Amino acid sequence: HNGGLVLTMGFDPEENLAAPFINTGVRPKVAILREQGVNSQNEMASAFLQAGFDAVDVHMTDLLEGRAKLADFVGLAACGGFSYGDYLRCGAIAATAPVMSEIVREAGRGLPVLGICNGFQVLCESHLLPGALIRNDHQKFLCRDQVLRIENADTAWTRAYSAGDTITVPLKNGEGNFQASPAELERLEGEGRVVFRYVDFNPNGSANDIAGVTNDAGNVVGLMPHPEHATEAGFGPLSLGPDGASHHGGTDGLGIFRSVLASLVG
Repeated sequence: HNGGLVLTMGFDPEENLAAPFINTGVRPKVAILREQGVNSQNEMASAFLQAGFDAVDVHMTDLLEGRAKLADFVGLAACGGFSYGDYLRCGAIAATAPVMSEIVREAGRGLPVLGICNGFQVLCESHLLPGALIRNDHQKFLCRDQVLRIENADTAWTRAYSAGDTITVPLKNGEGNFQASPAELERLEGEGRVVFRYVDFNPNGSANDIAGVTNDAGNVVGLMPHPEHATEAGFGPLSLGPDGASHHGGTDGLGIFRSVLASLVG
């Protein structure tokens, strides 16, 4: 009998951290950054809306042409997919877009930035995060439910969790193999900058089972799996419910989006 995955979370998924904003009629705005070839922007927006934000669709050209300004947002999220067809390398072309210099500058000033899948690749290519994402070691695209362990709960994007919590979120990538030099890996581990680690199964050959990392300040986080696909009850990975049966829980990823709101609330 397959009872499903048993998960432990350090936050209450029923707690509404958005209440202070909703009660005043004010929702902080977060930019959902988009460019050619990305996907899951609607799921990303939905996750932020559920967490209490006003999610705004922002194309790179909106920033370039002045229709949107980073100063209007309290955070930014770079979506998954295949930006610019993943030509050259995954995320390489998007990382050289003219607006990335502004994003790098604002991130250096403390703007919370989240990169998921292709967004993680863009953050690494732009050197906001260390390391690189290369082809999966098995040379295949893989889509599965993936268990992650929270290694660092002190970032802007993980404060709703506790270190050691495990969550299950969908994973879907062909080039999610995180690699860095031995010295860089030692530094990341020693400084506690590994945020997420694969549990039980390494789906792509990532060094040290690393699924996500953060910058020195903890405001920039990137990960390959997709927490935005696990924020609504009834949709998402199977988990073991209180009745001992497997159910589509689907809310394990919500803590990531609530974390940054909790950071703003203080």
